[in-house]
Amino acid sequence: MASFPSSLLFLATVAVGITPSVSQPGDPSGLTCNDWGESIKGSVSIVEGELGWLSCPLFSHPSVYNYTSTQSAGQNLFWYRVPEGQFLEQPIATSSRLARDRERLWLLPAAANDTGQYICMLRNRSSCTKIAMRLKVLRPDEVVRGNDCEPPVTVAASPVIIPLQSGKLLDCPDLQDAAAVGLLKSRATVTWMHITPNNSIYHIMSQPRCRPPETWTNDREVKGVRLQVHVMMVTYQGLYICTVRYQRGATMLSYSRSINVTAVNPPSMHKEPTILVPTRDKVFTVKQDTEVQLLCKALFPYLDSEWKMWWTVDGKTLDKVHDYHRFSKTTRKVNDDFGDRMEESVLVIQDFQSEDLKREFNCSVKNKRGFETRRVQLVEEVSLPSVELGCGLGVTLVLMLLLFVVYHVFWLELLLLYRSWFGTDERHTDDKEYDVYISYARNSEEEQFVLSTLRSVLENELGYSVCIFDRDSLPGGTITDETLSFVARSRRLLVVVSPGYASHGSQALLELKAGIDGMALGGHLRVILIQYKPVQRQGWVRELRRARVALALVRWQGDKSKELTSRFWKRLRVELPVRRVGGGEEGSKDVALMRLHSQNSTNSQTGLISDTVKHPHKVFNSAG
Repeated sequence: MASFPSSLLFLATVAVGITPSVSQPGDPSGLTCNDWGESIKGSVSIVEGELGWLSCPLFSHPSVYNYTSTQSAGQNLFWYRVPEGQFLEQPIATSSRLARDRERLWLLPAAANDTGQYICMLRNRSSCTKIAMRLKVLRPDEVVRGNDCEPPVTVAASPVIIPLQSGKLLDCPDLQDAAAVGLLKSRATVTWMHITPNNSIYHIMSQPRCRPPETWTNDREVKGVRLQVHVMMVTYQGLYICTVRYQRGATMLSYSRSINVTAVNPPSMHKEPTILVPTRDKVFTVKQDTEVQLLCKALFPYLDSEWKMWWTVDGKTLDKVHDYHRFSKTTRKVNDDFGDRMEESVLVIQDFQSEDLKREFNCSVKNKRGFETRRVQLVEEVSLPSVELGCGLGVTLVLMLLLFVVYHVFWLELLLLYRSWFGTDERHTDDKEYDVYISYARNSEEEQFVLSTLRSVLENELGYSVCIFDRDSLPGGTITDETLSFVARSRRLLVVVSPGYASHGSQALLELKAGIDGMALGGHLRVILIQYKPVQRQGWVRELRRARVALALVRWQGDKSKELTSRFWKRLRVELPVRRVGGGEEGSKDVALMRLHSQNSTNSQTGLISDTVKHPHKVFNSAG
């Protein structure tokens, strides 16, 4: 019999999981006590003002310590307390608020100063064993709650699973333990509250999350102290908080517990496990001398039993393969849909070799309802010639860059070349007489530029038929009618913009208005601006400012623009009708006719032009 207490202590060491120490209890007998320290189960929390109790951890495993057996062996249970902030053990004297019943210490109810360390000691004349536990009494506002309407609960929720379309009877946790206590003479009353989840239909419809039984349907009802769920629905998931009340004399004692109810698919549904990936025709592409990952994904319908998912290589589990160090696996849960869980397992093969293509890799799943296995089909990846592919891509990129640079630098030349090959000669599509009508400021530097440079190149070098009012108009005609007629018979109107251009009442303004009106009426006339000298925008006439957005502008840059190959002439040729450089036979004839017409009409127009320049307001008035 001397070894019996030692055996109990050994079993307690294994069960409780703490290291004992030897201490002196402080009584005159000098009895040595085995101190098991503080319980690893953690502290106990009780809401201030509620009914609560402490269970001695020595009796948490009945096979080690049983209260009835210890009493028969002459061992008595004593309780001590170390108040918060102190170090001395104080024996707990029973009272109407602190009572002992078997292995429990009851707080009827708990007070804020009850917080501290509590020690339960089993002792007789020859042996002593004690263990400590910590109690924390919380104020109601210190308890973490999801909603203000929830009663404060300090104990973790008890999980309960109910299949959909099935029923279940729920008991409030710890109710039977409290009811068995002789200290509580009255019958318990229980009230229930359903706390709906955040994603429930009630939350989406902005309805209260705390729903008492009065708001429930007939599928749920309270029967006495128990909750009956007749037909489980998805919306019935969530926390159910039960508050137990006892009348003890003039004091109402209560405590609250919670149950977390989860819905699962009914047992009538398919319950055999199914492999989703790989499919039967799925082929994994692998590459030698690399790490290969093979994916297996399976669906396990809800069953209240264990399931299994594993890989085999040539019919052997991974730990039985001779080169097992090359193989490893990882398994994780992908999702959970009403208890039906989707699991994913990845087989990792290090340094994959061609011999592995001949091996058989199988993914298998199993539960108590069925079994399925699926072989993974492998094919070796065809390696592309990386050097040749890289060179080809490099050459392609260089060519694209070269083409971009060529286009950016020579876009005018390319556009002119395209027009010369595919452009349409407007002389074949309209009945107009002139290619270009030139509008400019008379008796100015621009006039010399127009007559000696612009007209000469357009007619002699580029082969265009040019109309200049001072040269081509006949004597005796009305200036306004002649101007409008010339502009209407021309395909382009060149406006040489300068600081003195188009002052009010001048013929240049009349020509500009005629050109803009021709464009506005949907005709084939286009107006081109040639900026001979820089002109501030505010110095432009109103008609020119309004139409500037829709007009092409070509800038003369002095000596840089004199050569026929300069950007000025190329830009101008893009805006002018399509012609080949040199003009061809038809162009030569047109140029000869224009020169002859110029010689016959120059003298006859001298007086009229001079009068127009000296009195421009007369011309403008006649145009009106």
